[in-house]
Amino acid sequence: MFSLHVLSRHLEVWSLGGVTSMTPFLEKFFPSVCRKEIDEQSANQYCKFDSVVLTLFTSSLYLAALISSLFASTITTRFGRKHSMLVGGLIFLIGAIINGAAGNVAMLIVGRILLGVGVGFVGQSVPIYLSEMAPYKFRGTLNIGFQLSITIGILAANIINYFTAQIKGGWGWRVSLASAGVPALCIFLGGLVLPDTPNSIIQRNHPEKAKAMLQRIRGTNDVDQEYYDLHRASEASRKIDDPWGKLLKSRKYRPHLTMSILIPFFQQLTGINVVMFYAPVLFNTLGFEKNASLMSAVITGLVNVAATFVSIYLVDRKGRRFLFLEGGAQMFVFQLAVGALIWGNFGVHGIATVGSSYGALVVTCICIYVAGFAWSWGPLASLVPSEIFPLEIRSAAFSVNIAVNMLFTFLIAQVFLKMLCVMKFGLFFFFGGFVFIMTVFIFIFLPETKGIPIEEMSQVWKKHWYWGRFVGGDEVELEEKSGKGVV
Repeated sequence: MFSLHVLSRHLEVWSLGGVTSMTPFLEKFFPSVCRKEIDEQSANQYCKFDSVVLTLFTSSLYLAALISSLFASTITTRFGRKHSMLVGGLIFLIGAIINGAAGNVAMLIVGRILLGVGVGFVGQSVPIYLSEMAPYKFRGTLNIGFQLSITIGILAANIINYFTAQIKGGWGWRVSLASAGVPALCIFLGGLVLPDTPNSIIQRNHPEKAKAMLQRIRGTNDVDQEYYDLHRASEASRKIDDPWGKLLKSRKYRPHLTMSILIPFFQQLTGINVVMFYAPVLFNTLGFEKNASLMSAVITGLVNVAATFVSIYLVDRKGRRFLFLEGGAQMFVFQLAVGALIWGNFGVHGIATVGSSYGALVVTCICIYVAGFAWSWGPLASLVPSEIFPLEIRSAAFSVNIAVNMLFTFLIAQVFLKMLCVMKFGLFFFFGGFVFIMTVFIFIFLPETKGIPIEEMSQVWKKHWYWGRFVGGDEVELEEKSGKGVV
């Protein structure tokens, strides 16, 4: 199961950043960007890659993922988690083939949209699948395997891009784009043999089959208490005909709705996409040579993978809040440091060169920032939403979570290069400010969720100093008896 989900998260990150810094790729599809890059003497380093068509290509995936994740909710609920993953893997495979064979920008964008549809389905279903299959004592550790797979995917993409950039004849970019089809094919084939979750099976009204599956995956017949909680949650879910309406209107789901919106919103405003998805472009913009920029991206990818293992070790020992708060503080300090270093070298006009020692200092600060993200907001932004939603609203709430994530990933991808051109080094201070805000938000509003069975998570909200007034008050009890939402 773990290896399949390693493959699943390779899909989103397999090849983009390095490809958009390859000269043959830019010459064929984005010649205006290539001309800016070649004219290095007069080019403002902040604005070299500012192109409407290039940003449309990069961001089209996230817009498609946003829309498809909403439709994926219905398939995930009615047909099961594994079928949603199968659909996503197949569509992504088709998109990778089209991108690898692209002869014009239109083909690139069509392929990219299909990649986004695949990401929407897989991204919506996989975290739910992991949380429902994992024993609650190890839920954090196993679910962060999902984030570990993202980091491995980023590293693999950067390594592939580094070597394909060396291919003579200028067609290495085709290898990079088409290689995304490998994990897509594997997740499709692997999904054929995966069992569905007991939660999904009982939600589709097969209680005996669900209990048998629960006994199988737990390796014991003594599952009565867990099955009772699951059956009770299933009964509650059947009483709700409109989970979307309940999620949006009911007071008892106010904390769930808040977290499903703000956690992905804040994650995209950490600035991590600036560093990871655009790492080679970013380092080129900072004046590094081609191979040096790709190698720097490989280095940050290695740091990303190593730091995720720290999160796997600590998440069920120290808890979610500890990692959120420590990682947020670390990211804030070193994002400001990166902004200050770029300011000191390029100033306002962006005309300068980067020496080896100065460049090494920038990369070091970026790596420390990446490490903070990789053991906090990286894995926890998927883990926490996947474990806090009750069964009756789980698919709908997680669709909101994915949609918000993709919406702001789309917006950041759409405006990042323009923001870098206009805000220059101030862009890092901009994201640093949001890191500070989101760390304060976590400190005040997010309760600890480690070691709590997924179907008993409502107790966490009832005991919270703020959310308790929504989840455990008299109005909520009246609402549950009447079956009407209270706005």
